Amino acid sequence: MAANQDAAVRKQQDLQAQYNNHKTALQILAQKVGEIEQEIEEHKLVTDTLQPLPDDRKCFRLINGVLVERTVKDVLPALKTNSDGLKQVLEELVKQYKSRQDEMDKWKKKNNIQVVQN
Repeated sequence: MAANQDAAVRKQQDLQAQYNNHKTALQILAQKVGEIEQEIEEHKLVTDTLQPLPDDRKCFRLINGVLVERTVKDVLPALKTNSDGLKQVLEELVKQYKSRQDEMDKWKKKNNIQVVQN
């Protein structure tokens, strides 16, 4: 009888650890999504600010921690390229998040897990 109780306790602990792993992975992905969304918003703000300016106007860009002098004409295409890349990364992260969420939901259903909030 004690062996059955030990096995049940171990199974419960394993399930709790797996649940915590799923939740942690989802939180990390959500945090990354938030960071990428913020970067996209910053790129949009800079692009909107630079767009009405003349192409030959001097502007500065931070590249790998070094402030570099450029023109609006040089910076806008680079910002557009970076912004497009960030949007692709965001789409991929959202897909990963949804996939992980579906995986967790299936796992919870398979193991008959019900989350109790305190």
